[in-house]
Amino acid sequence: MTHPHFNYAVLSAALGLACFSAQAADWSDTSIGYRYGTDYAEPFNANAISKNILNLNHVSGYKYGSNFFNVDLLLSDEKDPSSKGSTNGAQEVYVVYRNTLDLEKVTGKSFKAGPVRGLGLTTGFDFNTKTDAGYNSKKRMLVAGPTLMMDVPGFLNIGLLLLWESNAPYSTFSGISTPRYSYDTHPMLNLAWGIPFSIGALPLSFEGFANFIAAKGKNEFGVDTAAETNIDMQVMYDLGSLLGASKNSLKLGLEYQYWKNKFGNDSSGAAGSGAYARTPMIRVEYHF
Repeated sequence: MTHPHFNYAVLSAALGLACFSAQAADWSDTSIGYRYGTDYAEPFNANAISKNILNLNHVSGYKYGSNFFNVDLLLSDEKDPSSKGSTNGAQEVYVVYRNTLDLEKVTGKSFKAGPVRGLGLTTGFDFNTKTDAGYNSKKRMLVAGPTLMMDVPGFLNIGLLLLWESNAPYSTFSGISTPRYSYDTHPMLNLAWGIPFSIGALPLSFEGFANFIAAKGKNEFGVDTAAETNIDMQVMYDLGSLLGASKNSLKLGLEYQYWKNKFGNDSSGAAGSGAYARTPMIRVEYHF
């Protein structure tokens, strides 16, 4: 269980560090994006759901490490309704923040070894809010753990993070509000990458993340959770180069998400096919 005061204290510290780091940034990249697919899935919902997703993303480097901040606004169609009997789709906001301290920059000691360029300490948080008929998620999650920074073109980071997660859903079907519930502390193996490559004269990049998350004990309804796999990857084309704009200012590509046992719901159990997403998307980003 996670003590609620610990949650708020660490969250406040992380926000403070984010503000300080942003002011002292050595480099940064901010983008707005849009993606769309017609085969999204949600647990306990057998329908294929269409979603429009708007995105704000910021990455930056500062004297002692790097920051990552991402906000998604997810707009579902009527197959993921906003309330019981509604013909309006649900809306969700999902926020992720990560700060990685580069231990070589902090200590002055090199951690290079073979394919490993450096060693970091990653901390951060996720939170979301969603207005759907069945669950109305109000997730809060803190993360912390070591990260290996691999020596590749672009970047490839491999982190082993502990997760402290809680939720306080409200079901509009049953009218039941669940008090905030903390799951068991559990680990996640996280990979994040952005690797440039080309096919002939085409400037491309392979980007994405993969999360392999252990089961988190019982959920708030007393049901066993399942280990979770979430892989989201895209191949992006530097459209800006074709239009005479600056490099990587406008990117267009195809994205694919594989998400088994979504949110820890067992796809072979009551959550059904909605807990097993295999979703192709189109994606466009403008960087400034």
